[in-house]
Formats: sequence, C-alpha cells, structure tokens
Amino acid sequence: MLYPELFTSLEKARWNMADDIPWDQFDASQLSDDQAITIKMNAITEWSALPATEMFLRDNTDDSDFSAFMSIWFYEEQKHSLVLMEYLRRFRPELCPTEEELHAVRFPFDPAPRLETLMLHFCGEVRLTQWYRRASEWHDEPVIKHIYDTLSRDEARHGGAYLKYMKRAIERFGDEARRAFTKIGVLMASSARSGKPLHPTNLHVNEALFPNDTIQSRLPDPDWLEHWLDKQICFDKECEGRVIGGILRNLSNLMGQTFETVQQLNLFRKQLAAA
Repeated sequence: MLYPELFTSLEKARWNMADDIPWDQFDASQLSDDQAITIKMNAITEWSALPATEMFLRDNTDDSDFSAFMSIWFYEEQKHSLVLMEYLRRFRPELCPTEEELHAVRFPFDPAPRLETLMLHFCGEVRLTQWYRRASEWHDEPVIKHIYDTLSRDEARHGGAYLKYMKRAIERFGDEARRAFTKIGVLMASSARSGKPLHPTNLHVNEALFPNDTIQSRLPDPDWLEHWLDKQICFDKECEGRVIGGILRNLSNLMGQTFETVQQLNLFRKQLAAA
C-alpha cells in the first residue's frame, strides 16, 4: 500500500493556516481590485476538489489504497480553497464567495476510464504548480504571495503522489497503463495546438449538462481563467514550456524512454497502440 507512506510524508509537510501564514504582514496598498477578484475565482475553483473526490471514490471502489489517499488530497485541496477565502474574509470580505457560488461547481462527472483520469489529474497538478508559482510572482501583496507559494508546493507534492500510483499502475497493468498515460500526456502537453490551457477544471465532464459542464463554465465569470493567464500573471510560452517539460520528463522516467518533444511522445503512443 502507498497510503501509509504518503500520509507520513505529506503530514510532515503540512502547514497550519493560523500559524504558518503571515497574516500580520498584509499591505492593503499592494492589492488591487482586479487581483482580489482573481483570488475569489481561484478559491471557487479549488472548491471543485469536492466533485472530483466524489468521482475518484466512485470510479475506484475496488482500490481502497488509492481511495484512502483521497482523504489526504481532498483535505489539502479544500484547505486551499479555505485559505484563499480566509484571505478575502479578512481583507476583502465583500468578495468572499457565497455558499451558492461554491455549490455551483459541485456537479456529477460522467464515469471515465480511471487510468486516463489518474494521468489527467497528475498533469493538472504539474500545471497548477506552475500557475500558482507564477501567481506568487505576479502579486505584490506579501500575504497572498506567501499563500500562492505555499499552494504551489502542495500541488507539486500531490503530483508526486499521483506519480507513485501511476508507477504502481504500470507494474499491475503494463501496456494498458502505458497507453492510457501516453494518450493523456500527448493531449495535456499539446495546449498550443488546442489553443487553450488544458486542465481538469476546463475540460467537459458531463455530456447531459454540455456546454455548462466544466468547472470554469460554472464560475461567476466563466472567462476569467484565460484572462488571468494571458493578461495578468502572463503565463507565457516559457512558463508553458515548464509544464510540458515536467510532463515529458516524468513520462520518460515512467516509460524508460526519452521524450524531449510531444512529437516523440506521440510516436511512442502510436507504437503502443499498434502493438
């Protein structure tokens, strides 16, 4: 089982919202209205760990180890939402999300192949690590800079935990897992070709609710994400390269191959499919 090991390692890294966030360093002059609104949107987006956890538990009923890990992931992701809301409650209470706004992102996800879903969320953690790192650099206000840096480190640890389950899946399922991981890897590393940043929160997950079946589509401002990335934190080609590089490096290690480009990964994927 991986859960006991992951519990121990993540417990050692856990931070305390009351003691480890420097609330007394807040500088109101360094926070604009536009910046505060993005904090609200991220707080609501993080709340979507709730329906994601419900999905994971439903689709992994025969895997108690992974399901137990969800207790850690869910707790820490909900704490991300909570610390962003606490920031707003203290310093911009008029922007704190309402319960209705939070509940709007809780809706059922259609069942999906669990290996593909595992890889999708691994890639999501890699991407979110970089998004939050960039957000910390963009902000000037000291407390929110610290919060985003803290969240970025958490997301990186979560990615590492998912990677351990991916390694275990390859040991158990062999090429079935390799095909699933390379398929989603090509998709998630091809954001330039798709014309938008790919993340679990902006992918369609419920056919009956289409087109309002992405997390982002159910936010108060459905268009905020791309504006935040392109115009505010300026998540440019170099930043995107770090996401793609992280996906390719980890898949290289998993597959025992060397993937320096998405094209090389796609060629390997086609070889697996043909086999």
